Amino acid sequence: MYYVPDGTARCGFYECDDCGTRFLDLKMAPKIVCPYCGEEPDMEVGPDEETPKATESAKLIQILEGVDVEKYDALLSLAETGGDYNWI
Repeated sequence: MYYVPDGTARCGFYECDDCGTRFLDLKMAPKIVCPYCGEEPDMEVGPDEETPKATESAKLIQILEGVDVEKYDALLSLAETGGDYNWI
């Protein structure tokens, strides 16, 4: 699969408020950092630097389970990979 590993039984379906990207992630929390427009902060700061903050802009839309995980992964990956859409 494209977004999550093969055999994943449960995952979160997210949409980013900033960039509008929809994606699947193994984490299931109300909000997470977007893997496309958000970045994990680099915690190696110097003495004069401010501690960076991660902006959690991706909201959980739905928790997917079972066969839905594979279907959503294939559907969402069409735009990214130009893959085969004959299963629809």
